[in-house]
Amino acid sequence: MSPFLAELLGTMIMIILGNGVVANVVLAKTKGNNSGWMVITFGWAIAVFCGVYIASHGSGAHLNPVVTIALASFNNFPWNEVPMYIAGQFLGAMIGSIIVYCMHKNHYDETEDAGLIKATFCTEPAIRNTFYNVLSEIIGAFVLVFGVLFMTSSETSLGTLNALPVALLVLGIGLSLGGSTGYAINPARDLGPRIMHAILPIKNKGTSDWGYSWIPVVAPIIGGLLAAFLFKVIM
Repeated sequence: MSPFLAELLGTMIMIILGNGVVANVVLAKTKGNNSGWMVITFGWAIAVFCGVYIASHGSGAHLNPVVTIALASFNNFPWNEVPMYIAGQFLGAMIGSIIVYCMHKNHYDETEDAGLIKATFCTEPAIRNTFYNVLSEIIGAFVLVFGVLFMTSSETSLGTLNALPVALLVLGIGLSLGGSTGYAINPARDLGPRIMHAILPIKNKGTSDWGYSWIPVVAPIIGGLLAAFLFKVIM
């Protein structure tokens, strides 16, 4: 499998399961309606596990521009492959969000709350404060990249089974750090589906909140770069 296809498929499956669990929890008249934050965080952890496992042999399973940029900046990942990886991640995220919409079309039509509809595509802060929203995403991405670098280092790597500790790390981030902004920690995961939210003919969808959209893109990149730099310094 080519790295581009691996990143596309892995990210697509991650979004189908990740945004899918949000849809199951928040959209009207689903079997999982109102089942809560614990279901969402566990569902996202499983989504990451499946996506990483699928893409691990083909690309190393970045599934996140933050990881790709951090590795290129401080861990000898070739810069000429960065655009291909990021393109696969964004395309996979967009396709995944379309699939979630198609599967839950009846429930989107029954949902009147525009905020709940948007939550199945992208994130928004619980309290809108630019400084703290940026800080939250920086910290979340820092923990993600710092943990991933240790988990996949040659001394501790489990090979394909790295998917499991990475998934547990994402679960921990969601449970401990996710309540302030929804823990995007991944520009492709947030911006790709946000674009599809704007494009798709969704009933009652409201705004795509473009004024906030830069934060889940810029802040995670900063956090990832800080984590990769620190890892390089101490290791």
